[in-house]
Amino acid sequence: MYKPVNLAEGVFYVGVNDRRTQLFENIWPLERGVAYNSYLIKDEKIALIDGIEIGQIDKFLKKIRAVIDSRPIDYLVINHMEPDHAGSIQMLFELYPEMQLVGNKKTIPMIEGFFGITDRLIEVEEGSNLELGSHSLQFFMIPMVHWPETMVTYLKEEKILFSADAFGSFGTLDGGIFDDELEFDYFRDEMRRYYSNIVGKYGSPVQKALGKLSGLDIKMIAATHGPIIRAHIDEMLEMYQQWSTFKGEKGVVIAYASMYGHTEEMAEVVARELSEQGIKAIRMYDVSKTHPSYIISDIFKYNSLILGSPTYSNGLHPNMDALLSKLETIGIPQRNFSFFGSFTWAGAAVKRLKAFAEASGWDIIGIPVEEKHALKDEKYESCRQLGREMALRINQ
Repeated sequence: MYKPVNLAEGVFYVGVNDRRTQLFENIWPLERGVAYNSYLIKDEKIALIDGIEIGQIDKFLKKIRAVIDSRPIDYLVINHMEPDHAGSIQMLFELYPEMQLVGNKKTIPMIEGFFGITDRLIEVEEGSNLELGSHSLQFFMIPMVHWPETMVTYLKEEKILFSADAFGSFGTLDGGIFDDELEFDYFRDEMRRYYSNIVGKYGSPVQKALGKLSGLDIKMIAATHGPIIRAHIDEMLEMYQQWSTFKGEKGVVIAYASMYGHTEEMAEVVARELSEQGIKAIRMYDVSKTHPSYIISDIFKYNSLILGSPTYSNGLHPNMDALLSKLETIGIPQRNFSFFGSFTWAGAAVKRLKAFAEASGWDIIGIPVEEKHALKDEKYESCRQLGREMALRINQ
């Protein structure tokens, strides 16, 4: 028999872990899986806060029944309509024929669009309340964090914020459900990878959401992915403040593509010079080996970036081009930026990297280095000079 996890009196965690899916949204690697979090409030009325991915429905229903047995669910609160949470709506709607779906004016058309459901709907607005008995829910809209219909639900009596995808993380909950029950350092990194790749483009809406939620007394943050936050609330809010304003800490990411090792050699020379100049936070990535989600996560973390690529078919190496495309989509407003490249008969990579920097509005640090064929003494020294100038900027 499942032993329910209590968040507070009458408030239960009924989420599930997914260790089988390899790619989140069929894009982002899940080395340690992902949790789909859902919450149940048991009162005079019963409210379920968000659903789960439909492939996990059997485990989900078993947990719900362990809490409420045969009692009906009165309300399903839909904070976010993305299918990894909303995929179970149709089945829940059929299993609980008196259950009403609670969403905002942007949620309602999505419910019809995904499931053809047009009845048993309750539309809530900014600040609306829903009374359950001794518990009451209040709703706040946080559009574009990271879908237009996203809202959060605040349980006033227990001061719990059910935050949808905001404050979420990759990674399954392996025994521990709360942040103080597990290895939080791991989740801190996975929260940044989740934020930077899923939410990262929407810094301005996140800022607006943080401003709106700052007026709430929050004792617990219960997101739809990752651990429930109760011991690191201030740190979590500060991380979102930093990420949403795109402020990087001192350090540098070096990401390169290399077909036969010449561009990689240039990256090694730059990295060594950075180290000799006192820079310790150096993260190096081969874009053909490391998934861009990890690289982008560290680009959010650090204030400086160096990219290198060989010329390939009169352009960038395809994997470097893919990384640049993702960065252009996110639109990070500022990083200290340097770049280098190599070629055999006609150089184009350095020109493309320069165009990217200019379009991004980033500061170009030092003189870009471009080498024909293998790395020779003159360009070796140019790579060192590039490292010195970037180190000077970082140390400033």
